[in-house]
Amino acid sequence: MDRTEFESAVDKALEELPEWVVEKIDNLHIVVEAEPTPELGDVLGVYEGVSLLDRSGDYWGVIPDRIVIFMGPHLRMGLNRADLESEIRKTVLHELAHHLGIDDKRLSELGWD
Repeated sequence: MDRTEFESAVDKALEELPEWVVEKIDNLHIVVEAEPTPELGDVLGVYEGVSLLDRSGDYWGVIPDRIVIFMGPHLRMGLNRADLESEIRKTVLHELAHHLGIDDKRLSELGWD
């Protein structure tokens, strides 16, 4: 899978989000990068920001939160195309859950774990 195909898989995961999720997303930028920094290790994705549950009335005028989906760690999993696309979707949903303030128990209930 090349970068264009990988980005398309991320886009597809975003296009399939339930409407209630789309309505809640606020001040968020989602990007694909090749590799995580050494400090992060071999993670599949990362959420950087203040979750919706942790925002207060003084949250305004700030740069957007950011979700980064890392291509290299996904590709190194050695999955076939269908399983890779499923893993990309799972990573996107997991990082979005952090933005929404969803805990791991609720992630399991939603099937996003």
